[in-house]
Amino acid sequence: MAFVMVYISEEKFNLKNVDINRLLSNIFARIMWMYLGLLAALFLGLHNLCKKHAVQGNEVFPVLFGTIFSGFLLLLPLYFGSLFYKDSMLSMQLYIAEIPWSTHGFIAIKSIIMACSWILAYQALKHLPITIVTPIRSAGPFFTFIGAILIYQERPNPFQWIGFFLIIFSVILYSRIGKKEGIIFKKNKWIFAIIGATFLGASSGLYDKYLIQELALAPQTLQFWFCLYTVLILFLILSITWFPFKAKRSAFKFRWTIIAVGILLVAADYFYFKALQDPDALIMLLSAIKRSQLIIAVIIGGLVFKEQNKRKKLVPLAGIMIGVFLILYSS
Repeated sequence: MAFVMVYISEEKFNLKNVDINRLLSNIFARIMWMYLGLLAALFLGLHNLCKKHAVQGNEVFPVLFGTIFSGFLLLLPLYFGSLFYKDSMLSMQLYIAEIPWSTHGFIAIKSIIMACSWILAYQALKHLPITIVTPIRSAGPFFTFIGAILIYQERPNPFQWIGFFLIIFSVILYSRIGKKEGIIFKKNKWIFAIIGATFLGASSGLYDKYLIQELALAPQTLQFWFCLYTVLILFLILSITWFPFKAKRSAFKFRWTIIAVGILLVAADYFYFKALQDPDALIMLLSAIKRSQLIIAVIIGGLVFKEQNKRKKLVPLAGIMIGVFLILYSS
């Protein structure tokens, strides 16, 4: 009888351990997509700093082409590796799968959306301080937030509502600071350019969830074909606006940051797409998590490029970060 009691108690203890281990494993799995989103934010922050340096005194289109082409070259070995070493690439989870033509069409649509967004963003970044451009771009989660509710039926809680509106209010504060730098938001066409870029970028973010979850595309597969189609679109634009003009070609200055932007963007997108593969991932929260790149862009960027009113910009920056905090920790 004693043996039976000991056996039963051991079984109960083992079951309890299994339940705890399973619980911890489930918790870790449910929050992993948030950490992947933070990694994406880190690389995006560094990407924005390099992008500001790359476009200074340069034509926008060749710089943009160089950055996307650099990212494409980084992914090209994965494509050839997938052709000749399929098993190895599968084991490393870097295999670029064959996809039907209809899926190519969906990816091409994303390339068009993002090409337009980047063209507007790069033009604005060339003519505006990074400490003005980056906070306006931070309004992207609000557009994503609305789309996530209408399209994917994601349901925010009251604290998430507060967080998003706090972000928008903070962006309005940035507009008041921008006037002191001679930037009148209502009359400056580059402000409208960055707002358009932000809206298109948010639309692409919503579209990413469809591509990753509904079409079941692996991150590297989506990235490779997306980069290829974007390179083709930008090459077509350059063949009309830049290649035929010798003066423009001569004025172009190659900088190492052009390559760095492409590599950092590929890294950021990879972690972002990996996060989106999780069925529990909420696109509106991921979009907000990515705004933590503001710490790098505003603080370090303000010091590197010696822009004005850095201390005053810390106030709305704090508002944006509190908004992000509310979104993250109220979920």
